[in-house]
Amino acid sequence: MSIRERMSGNEAVAYAIKQINPDVMPAFPITPSTEIPQMVSTFIANGEIDTEFIPVESEHSSMSATMGASAAGARALTATSSCGLAYMWELLYVAASDRLPVVLALVNRALTGPININCDHSDSMGARDAGWIQVYAENNQEAYDNFIQSFKIAEHPDVMLPFMACQDGFITSHAVENIELIETDKVKNFVGAYEPDNFLLNSEMPMAVGPYANSPFYMETKMNQRIAMQNAKKVILQVAEEFEKISGRKYGFFEEYRLDDAEVAIVIMGSAAGTTKDAVDALRENGIKAGLLKLRVYRPFPGEEIAEALKNVKAIAIMDRAESFSAYGGPLGSDIKSALFDAKSTACAVNYFYGIGGRDYTTDSATSVYNDLLDIVSGKSEPCNFKYIGLRK
Repeated sequence: MSIRERMSGNEAVAYAIKQINPDVMPAFPITPSTEIPQMVSTFIANGEIDTEFIPVESEHSSMSATMGASAAGARALTATSSCGLAYMWELLYVAASDRLPVVLALVNRALTGPININCDHSDSMGARDAGWIQVYAENNQEAYDNFIQSFKIAEHPDVMLPFMACQDGFITSHAVENIELIETDKVKNFVGAYEPDNFLLNSEMPMAVGPYANSPFYMETKMNQRIAMQNAKKVILQVAEEFEKISGRKYGFFEEYRLDDAEVAIVIMGSAAGTTKDAVDALRENGIKAGLLKLRVYRPFPGEEIAEALKNVKAIAIMDRAESFSAYGGPLGSDIKSALFDAKSTACAVNYFYGIGGRDYTTDSATSVYNDLLDIVSGKSEPCNFKYIGLRK
């Protein structure tokens, strides 16, 4: 029987960590993720879990210690945001190439500069090609559910890749919502014990982690990472099926909201999906066939599946909460357009930027995007790519 509770997104993730009871958590505080290690360290101090908490002097060190613990055979995790993730940059690639199934609770926040502590996706989007699995939460419930599934996915023998569990800074991390928790014994049984085949403290099988790899070996390492990321797609769906049995909540690569007969659709990630759903409902009441595809799993990127879900849509707005400064669109826009091109889609796809640095995104914002798409479909206007939503005049 589920437990009804009221929690912020940070509290929900900290509670999931408490239920999983991992071996090691190094961390360094940074807004808006600071509450997560703070709450976990309180659980430890109160004797509620026996996780080893390691206070370190920087985010670079927190990822270094997390990787070291994982390489030694421990179940390890950390948490960070924004510039903290940027400070880990070098090690993100090492964790992935060393096939260490660490988990990172990332509370999305804009990267400096100028200095900004509010939400956008520039931190995680900058790390999108580092070889980490990336999953995004719309609300506090999903932040909790995604984290419980994280270790089971990362530690699967066909995957063994690091996992980035993302939620929107302040919008979900600090806002309190009603959520349903799962009983701790069910969580422990679901996640299971971590029993790696190879680890540094195994005296019966000496090994090296992160050795020098020159040109005859480096490329094969990258190919193996690619295969693991491909395997992760199947494992993510398998774990979601198992999770549904203990929670009653169904997850996939993405959520299709009123998309079956939609003529115009928005593709978006994170908390703004809820706002967009309200706009869709209002438009539907006026007879407008609007729909939404809320992307949950960004890495591995489910391009074929997205193209299939959008195959009957006439016009698509791809919403980026981060700039890539390519002068040709945002990161999500580029990936979605590539998938649509490969699928030979005839839909008109346009790229929008919203919510950067915490700029408000409202139902009116979403409605204005749908109105743009309707004008494109009717021939009233030409597509205007790379438009900023909510930009001051």
